[in-house]
Amino acid sequence: MNTSKYKLLRKGILFDLIGMLTMFIPLAGPILDIIWAPIAAKKMNDMYSGASGTIASIAVFIEELLPGTDFIPTFTLMWLYTFVWKKEKQPERQTIEVKVND
Repeated sequence: MNTSKYKLLRKGILFDLIGMLTMFIPLAGPILDIIWAPIAAKKMNDMYSGASGTIASIAVFIEELLPGTDFIPTFTLMWLYTFVWKKEKQPERQTIEVKVND
């Protein structure tokens, strides 16, 4: 088992919970979302590299700013995409002809 991928999952769940907590704080919640959105985007970009990490960081930034979307577990969904749903392209098989001289 790759412990670093499960460490990413634990961190992601923690960051999702932090983002969801602001939903339960009356009046101050939206202000905290404005503060949390760039932090969450930076964390997402640090956790996942490449184009998918950049797209996910933009998505988490928007999700944290939009009212009523705090329940979406963006970090956990990104982890699932990266380690469960995403299929790596398998190299195409090539046939190699071998001549045998008798």
